Amino acid sequence: MSPAPRSLHQPTRRHLLQAGSTLALAAPAVLRAQSGPKIRIGYWPIAAGLPFYAAVEMGFFKEAGLNVEVQRHAGAQQIMEAMLSDRCDGSANGTGSANIAIGELAAPGTFKIFCSNPSNAKYVLDEVLVPSASPAKVMADLKGKRIASGPGIQNVTLAKTVLERGGATGATVIELPIGQHVAALAAGQVDGCYTLEPTGTIGRLNSSTRVLEAGVISRYVLGDPMAPWFGGSASLTSAFIKKYPAEAQKFIAAYAKGVAHVRSKPADARQYLKGYTAIEGPLTGEVPLAAYTLYNEFTAADIAHFQKFFDLFSDKGIFASRLVVDSMLYKA
Repeated sequence: MSPAPRSLHQPTRRHLLQAGSTLALAAPAVLRAQSGPKIRIGYWPIAAGLPFYAAVEMGFFKEAGLNVEVQRHAGAQQIMEAMLSDRCDGSANGTGSANIAIGELAAPGTFKIFCSNPSNAKYVLDEVLVPSASPAKVMADLKGKRIASGPGIQNVTLAKTVLERGGATGATVIELPIGQHVAALAAGQVDGCYTLEPTGTIGRLNSSTRVLEAGVISRYVLGDPMAPWFGGSASLTSAFIKKYPAEAQKFIAAYAKGVAHVRSKPADARQYLKGYTAIEGPLTGEVPLAAYTLYNEFTAADIAHFQKFFDLFSDKGIFASRLVVDSMLYKA
């Protein structure tokens, strides 16, 4: 069993850069164009990164003449740290927005969000799972239980908040790599987990876990099951945008083609979860998909919900100061 999460105090830029080397594992594809800068994009292997996976596999970046290097990372925090230390130029959707925000607070002006992936009770990304045989019916039934969450500040903070507000007082939150959640539940190592898709689908299809409740951040943090939770975001560093403005615009346009494909042909796009997540073959058709909001599609209401999410971290003292979401949104 993994140890309890480390202190969630606000880190400095130096601490972030000394946190350890980033896991840049072998990725399903690396596209090399004839010329131009290498655009290093990090992703975390969850379903929300689908527009990026589709854009890579369908050749949208290559068609735009872009040299995109795909970097697979162990978690959202590692992607943020790589961007902060100039080992990565951007993040794919699914990278924790609060993780990006912590990097922004450590080095103001570094990160620009150009696409976010809102989820809720309809467009499911976040969920609490329990073993199939668990007697738990509602969140409060997890009182005093051992609950796993994905690694990093965003996951741990949200897991604790959901449990507290759902009545599961006294629960212990344990950081555990998201790919181990189903196995840990099946083995009885934990009694539940706050996790992200495709974890719930994997557990459901092998009959080892079931969803206790989905869309938990919208309900327990934003106060409305249908409110958009902008939990993950695609971004570029300001340094890359400033140095290569033309390539940055081309990259965002090609990425937007990936978003458009997911929106218009979700059944076809699902095949690109293979190789990037733990879902393969026909099982890709079972995964619920998040929605996507591009930088020029945010409404005032969207930004207000996004801000409420960030304010949770300010209120809990994890952010050293209040961070205004609008200041981080990419402006063409």
